[in-house]
Parts: sequence; C-alpha cells; structure tokens
Amino acid sequence: MPHLYRSTTHLQHWFAYTPATGWVIFPAKENGWEDRHKAAGLDHLRLYEVPLWMAFGTGLSAGVECANLRPAA
Repeated sequence: MPHLYRSTTHLQHWFAYTPATGWVIFPAKENGWEDRHKAAGLDHLRLYEVPLWMAFGTGLSAGVECANLRPAA
C-alpha cells in the first residue's frame, strides 16, 4: 500500500512512496497518476502524509488495485 504525501513547496503535485517503487511524484489533477515519475531531491522536512482518499480521481487508487505502482517511463 502506498503512502501519500503533500509538499508545502509543490502544491500542484502529490508524492507517493512504497518500498517497491521508492518516491514518485504526479500531478494533482484528474488521471495525474498516468504522468508519474521518480521524485529526486526531495526535502522531506516539507512533506506531510495525508490519507490516500485525498488523491481521489488521480488514478492512484486504480494503480494500487492493479499493482501498477512502478514509476511511468
């Protein structure tokens, strides 16, 4: 199960973490999960965990259900 995060400096994006994928970033928009990619250089002090339901409509929950957690190319 991924963990979902917001950043105080990247307000238009979500961050997700799983041991299998590491950190990924994706747009906070409808179907944003399709545009995910590896997140590098994160300032973990500016991240805070939020409930998964907050990313409703982004496609994250569909990605979790089908185990499609890998970062997009």
